[in-house]
Amino acid sequence: DIMLWRALKDIKKGFYIDVGAAWPDEHSVTKLFYDKGWHGINIEPNPVHIERFPKERLGDINLPLAIGNKIGETEMYFISNTGLSSLNKKIADSHSKLGFKTTKCTVKLTTLASICEEHCKDKEIHFLKIDIEGHEKQALFGNDWVKFRPWIIVVEATEPMSQLENYGKWEP
Repeated sequence: DIMLWRALKDIKKGFYIDVGAAWPDEHSVTKLFYDKGWHGINIEPNPVHIERFPKERLGDINLPLAIGNKIGETEMYFISNTGLSSLNKKIADSHSKLGFKTTKCTVKLTTLASICEEHCKDKEIHFLKIDIEGHEKQALFGNDWVKFRPWIIVVEATEPMSQLENYGKWEP
């Protein structure tokens, strides 16, 4: 958030999209911006996390959805008391092996293009943050980059809980 703020501090009423928002305050990339008068869209499929947003982020749009490259429903693996929940079973299984409790649930799935069509038609998107534990490529491929082009895009570029870079899968 500090690096983004340095780049965007002159924007008075900016707009962000946070995919994989997790908590409204803890580990939040958007909290600083919200406190400075910005607003945006927080997207978080974990009901434990997203239920706090309407109380703490009154000026934001808060959506209990998963993001991918298609619309429908999908299985999600929730990892208790963390921001590590994932749509990727392999990643969830690796967390389980480390002792994390995993619960599988069906969640609604949509695309960034669909979200932007509904909420961002006439808005400048100053930054888009995507941190969705191994599903970043699908989220990126689910946007219409001709119609919706954020100024800055911040994407988790490593495998969850590692320093192993994975941006080669989606950067091109």
